[in-house]
Amino acid sequence: MKEKNIDVVETKYFSFGKEDKLVLESGDTLGPITLAYETYGELNEKKDNAILILHAFSGNAHAAGFHSGDKKPGWWNEIIGSNKAFNTNKYFVICSNVLGGCGGSTGPSEIDPKTNKPYGLSFPMITITDMVNAQKKLIDHLGIEKLLSVAGGSMGGMQVLQWVASYPEMLRSAIPIATALKHSPQQIAFDEVARQAIMADSNWQKGNYYDKAHPEQGLALARMIGHITYMSNSSMEKKFSRKLKEKNYSFSLDIDFEVEGYLKYRGTSFVNRFDANSYLYITKAMDYFDLSEGKLFPNGQAATARFLVIAFQSDWLYPPYQSIEIARQLKMRHADVTYCEIASSFGHDAFLLEIEEQSRLIKHFIDTTHKRI
Repeated sequence: MKEKNIDVVETKYFSFGKEDKLVLESGDTLGPITLAYETYGELNEKKDNAILILHAFSGNAHAAGFHSGDKKPGWWNEIIGSNKAFNTNKYFVICSNVLGGCGGSTGPSEIDPKTNKPYGLSFPMITITDMVNAQKKLIDHLGIEKLLSVAGGSMGGMQVLQWVASYPEMLRSAIPIATALKHSPQQIAFDEVARQAIMADSNWQKGNYYDKAHPEQGLALARMIGHITYMSNSSMEKKFSRKLKEKNYSFSLDIDFEVEGYLKYRGTSFVNRFDANSYLYITKAMDYFDLSEGKLFPNGQAATARFLVIAFQSDWLYPPYQSIEIARQLKMRHADVTYCEIASSFGHDAFLLEIEEQSRLIKHFIDTTHKRI
């Protein structure tokens, strides 16, 4: 059947923790908390067709469809919709902005009710576990006892794995994509260089910049560093090679190469939609994440969910060996797990760009899981 895009959607908001505050992994408490979220499709009477989509580091709740007046759809629009991989004719799809984010959920840029000013660095440190615990509150609010699936790439894949560790009884299946059980030293190093770029900006002001000039140069530089890791050498060669902006070298420190201009554009556009403090907090949460060495099943429980683990051959930010390790850990628990490594030249961005084969794998996996209920 013909695929169809989702039409105009609106972001919704769920608040909790005004009195019963969320206890964070650090031991701090936080509340009240608001999560921005969007839904696509309809929850059926049995409430057994719900799929939770978990976004990557710089993503948000707007996974599909269009906001009123927008020309650009949600970040996974090609994979969510009528007769698409996450088929909204059959399934109820949910996506929420993470705790600590800047897409409508409670984070450093939101107002602290105690001071009526943005939290800034008074916002407590958060972890992937805290993000998932907040999402659990949302799923409970929607009256869903068991999710048909949780799916996401990159940091979204980390959240998928944390759902497996924290709430295995609530999952029928899980789809971690281009992710890892823990950050390697190299991955932590890239995050730290990006954080230092932000904190070295004189406008950062130790996080207290909300009523002043923002640390745009530092944040743009952090994004430029990150964006290099999202691509591959072959994709950059194909897209840019050594193409010049003009016919000849400028013999100055101005931008000469198209790849330089592209990175500057990516950095500049990023500062218009993302908060520098959220960048610091969320990258730190990713670095803290560690479900290696048996911690994926902390209480020794059996792996009752089905798993589809997807990796991409040219991804050097989250190389396939890290996804293979996820599959190995699952096999050790006798899990029903399928590992698929997709040939792609797009690097880490492949989970957003390799639509056809990824869709085929996900569609078959989700439909098969639903038929087994």
